[in-house]
Order: sequence, then C-alpha cells, then structure tokens
Amino acid sequence: VQLQAFGGGLVQAGGSLRLSCAASGRTFTRAAMGWFRQAPGKGRAFVAADRWSGGPTYYADSVRGRFTISRNNTGNTVYLQMNNLKPEDTAVYYCAGRTAAGDLRRSPADYWGRGTLVTVSS
Repeated sequence: VQLQAFGGGLVQAGGSLRLSCAASGRTFTRAAMGWFRQAPGKGRAFVAADRWSGGPTYYADSVRGRFTISRNNTGNTVYLQMNNLKPEDTAVYYCAGRTAAGDLRRSPADYWGRGTLVTVSS
C-alpha cells in the first residue's frame, strides 16, 4: 500500500493551495483518511480527516473554516483545500490512512505517505 502526496509549494499569506494524496494497493472507500502536519521544530499534529469516504469530517481548531478535506469519486484520493493560508501553516504535510473507518484524531494511522512541504510567506 502506498500513499503519495503532492501539491505543496511556496505561497504568500492569504493564498490557497490544494494538496492531493493518491492511494494505491488497497481500497480506502470505507476507511478513514486524513492529513497531519509537522512544523519546523515541532511534533506531528492532526489537521483534518474523514471517517470514511463521504463520511463525517474533523478539523483542527486552527484550520477549521479555512481548510476542507474531500475525496474523489473512487475514494482513493484525498484532497486538502487550503485557503487563507497563514505563515503558521508552514509545515510538511503528511497524508494518512487506516484499514477501517474511524477517527484519526484518536486512532493511529496504519499507513503514511511521504510529506509535501508547504511554505507560507508573510
């Protein structure tokens, strides 16, 4: 199973980016997928997740209202639309998945993708 994330880059504060994460090797339609991030000098932190494809979504307080998580129609690609980006959003973003439905805020991920760097300049 592989999760491949892409879409990071350099953007000015107030701008937008969309991250994508394509999963291969198994179906994630009925499994949770989400995004975490690690800022310089800090630990990995939860950003957003869904419980299953098209299911309930969860957001960190710091991104709620600015970021949106979604999936494509097969459920095996997860997106993170990031609007009104702030310098404090600068981090390496990782996508994650579970083998079943669940809450990635509380249950450990079974799969991790390589990170994609997002840099927000002020």
